[in-house]
Amino acid sequence: LYFHTGCHIAVSPDTKYFAVDWLGVEVTRATLGIIGMGSIGYKVAQRARAFNMRILYHNRNQRRKEEEEAVGAHYRAEMGDLLQQSDFVMLVVNLTPETHKLIGKKELGLMKPTATLINISRGAVIDQDALVEALQNKVIRAAALDVTNPEPLPRDHPLLNLNNVIITPHIGTATVQAIRMMAEEAIANMLAVLNDQPIPSEVFPK
Repeated sequence: LYFHTGCHIAVSPDTKYFAVDWLGVEVTRATLGIIGMGSIGYKVAQRARAFNMRILYHNRNQRRKEEEEAVGAHYRAEMGDLLQQSDFVMLVVNLTPETHKLIGKKELGLMKPTATLINISRGAVIDQDALVEALQNKVIRAAALDVTNPEPLPRDHPLLNLNNVIITPHIGTATVQAIRMMAEEAIANMLAVLNDQPIPSEVFPK
């Protein structure tokens, strides 16, 4: 959000000077709450540790102790505890009936007014009407969304007119290298099935 606004200031024809009192929020030593500590959530934790972030996570199952210690992550059995303590909350869950509108008015109200909500999972994990209200009323500071419901949002959607939200067009895996790796993984899984071998990326392991 800070970067996005800064780019606009830097290129705007109306800019005559850079304000010295225009300040962002420090990531280093901030608390990151990860909701969904699967393989992607764990990779987020690995990267966050490089910024010396305090890492909390909520998941259906607690990770092994050695996995937690490797990234300095602390388990929170109650999602509400994570929401209350985090400066940044990142959603990294699958969309299921249980996670549909996982974050609504109640959950947003538990977050710090200085907190940022980040969604890299699926748009329907958030109650978007509740998010609009929370952002308008400064219940939370900001949101960063790589996913929405639907995609793209209708051009008159209120989220598109808020200055404390940044939306990207579902580009979390949109690199040449990532798409190639995904294709290779899909092929490896198909070959495994055809050869009656264990499936490397089985969604629902037996």
